Amino acid sequence: MRTTKTIHVISAHAEGEVGDVIVGGVTPPPGDTLWDQRRFIAEDGALRAFMLNEPRGGVFRHVNILVPPKHPDAKMGFIIMEPEDTPPMSGSNSICVATVLLDAGILPMVEPVTELVLEAPGGLVRVRAECRDGKAERITVQNLPSFADRLDAALEVEGIGTLKVDTAFGGDSFVIVEAEALGLQVSPDEARDIARLGTKITNAANAKLGFAHPEQPDWDHISFCLFAGPLEQTGDGFAARSAVAIQPGKVDRSPTGTGVSARMAVLHAKGVMAEGQTLTARSIIDSTFTGRIAGRAEVAGRPAIIPEISGRGWITGIHQHMLDPSDPWPGGYRLSDTWGAGD
Repeated sequence: MRTTKTIHVISAHAEGEVGDVIVGGVTPPPGDTLWDQRRFIAEDGALRAFMLNEPRGGVFRHVNILVPPKHPDAKMGFIIMEPEDTPPMSGSNSICVATVLLDAGILPMVEPVTELVLEAPGGLVRVRAECRDGKAERITVQNLPSFADRLDAALEVEGIGTLKVDTAFGGDSFVIVEAEALGLQVSPDEARDIARLGTKITNAANAKLGFAHPEQPDWDHISFCLFAGPLEQTGDGFAARSAVAIQPGKVDRSPTGTGVSARMAVLHAKGVMAEGQTLTARSIIDSTFTGRIAGRAEVAGRPAIIPEISGRGWITGIHQHMLDPSDPWPGGYRLSDTWGAGD
């Protein structure tokens, strides 16, 4: 085999959402902080294109690169590459990274519980892994401080009408709309409609409402649209179906950890959820994450919550991605049949 590049990957998914992990063949990007390294990967684009574009990738795939941590408390750093963004944090990807680190023996596993700290571009992620027989069976991650931005805002969306929406940050930025307002039950047969509508709502929210993180001013857009199902009361909180539309037009197969965090921040801001209560979110494929408001915080003076997200991850394979020097598409390609409007 002839190749000018070999990237070693352990593939994984968390409650259905793919989150592959690069474990070799790539040097850490330049930057004094993980946020700087994240910015380099986003602006340079070469690694993102090689791993996420077809024929190696696809709109369904997320890829994480392991890097040495910058913070002394962290055991490992990771940078997330999603179809359109290189975000501060991701719940499903952090569960995939923790699963790969422990199940593959990259970091030592302690049974029945392994505790460790990871570093994402947005900050530290504290992990508690319930382990048995060499497998990390359930991962709980403490997410970044999460906060509501706009509550009950009117948003005019072309072809849909005026919607009442919330915007929030849950490790990434969201516009949240009630699924029932659009006649949606969050069922598998609605996936195409959710992806299409979510893209339109996200684009409208960016154009008319906007978002800027008060401590990371270059994170200045809304990434996702969360379709929130009705709340059902449980013994220690609430449960609900939900679906998140990811640019350029797909539905998250998992319940979306940052989405659960963003919704809990909104529910807390509205006085619906209290500290210590849980929100069990069920995805479009019936997988679940359990969120919990673990505490309160402030982000640049505004009230915030400390969310915890619990879910499961599994390794699905080991791959070596190569580049033949005669390949006419070294950076891959995207087509609008699966990549929305395309690039």
